[in-house]
Amino acid sequence: MVLTSRNINIFILVWHLKAMILSLAAAAAMSSSFNSSSSLDAFDSSTSWSLGEDPTNSSSEPVVRTLTPDLQPATTAVAIQEVSPWDIALCVTGTLISCENALVIAVLFYTPTLRAPMFILIGSLAVADLLAGLGLILNFVFTYLIDSSVEFVTLLSVAVLISAFSASVLNILAITVDRYLSLYNALTYHTERTVTFTYVMVVFIWVSCLTLGLLPALGWNCLKDESTCSICRPVTKNNAVALAVTFLLVFALMMQLYLQICKIAFRHAQQIAVQHQFVAISTTKGVSTLSAILCAFGACWLPFAMYSIVADSSYPVIYTYATVLPATCCSVINPIIYAFRNPDIQKSLWMACCGCVPSNLSLRPRTSSDV
Repeated sequence: MVLTSRNINIFILVWHLKAMILSLAAAAAMSSSFNSSSSLDAFDSSTSWSLGEDPTNSSSEPVVRTLTPDLQPATTAVAIQEVSPWDIALCVTGTLISCENALVIAVLFYTPTLRAPMFILIGSLAVADLLAGLGLILNFVFTYLIDSSVEFVTLLSVAVLISAFSASVLNILAITVDRYLSLYNALTYHTERTVTFTYVMVVFIWVSCLTLGLLPALGWNCLKDESTCSICRPVTKNNAVALAVTFLLVFALMMQLYLQICKIAFRHAQQIAVQHQFVAISTTKGVSTLSAILCAFGACWLPFAMYSIVADSSYPVIYTYATVLPATCCSVINPIIYAFRNPDIQKSLWMACCGCVPSNLSLRPRTSSDV
């Protein structure tokens, strides 16, 4: 074949193209090898590699070195705390409590006619339950979103919960006392003296409960000695027993007052001969309602109170959750029992939501004989 200048130029061009392709392939291979080694380093940055050799080998033979992994714990791992379903349930319960009682407070605040002693106590109970619901939410936030090892955070959460739930229980007792006085002193119940006495009673309740809530912050806690903790850290075992015994005394007093209320109600029913049938039916219904209220209150709080007396921090935490959750549910049913069942509050709710009052809603005012 005769080589012309054109063929020679084509041959040189092809040779340069082959050389370029081979150089690009070599560069790609080197880049792939480098990326592979980098990905291995990124895959396990906690594993270091070292050359191992036999230290007893003193011969002149070449030493055989092997690449062996030196496993070390990862120092950059972040511990993620697992969220307990019980804490989620308590947080949801706290949210429901807050919404219910905020509605009750709004109705009482924007309705000027609801200023009787009974409504003052219902409002105080709603404020206590609202703080209890907010305390449950804050406790969840402090546990999982903020460093709960800080003493201030722990003491603040405990102070809010103790003050709120103590005020809730004592306000229920105050409502029971108010119902008893409305029957026992029916003629003088609506006087100015009764209103003043109600305000004094509310102030006394809140001062007492705030003092109880501040006790752990003032030094009565088990942060320095974990062996003295109760089922609710950082409350000490002795303080928990004292609170539980106090609750049992309050519950016994409520039972006695409700018993006296039933006796007075039946006596009124016997004295009114003209309305005997109506009053008898109304009184029987009222006694059933009081029994349901008392049973619900006892079912919510008695398990937690009894468990606080017999148990301490060494007991399984699931038992604590199983008794705390029903106790918090008492603040869920309080607005239903003491507020939403009241005809005057029902009328205010209907007016606020719909601008009208249903015809089937009872328009007669509550009297001192209603139980």
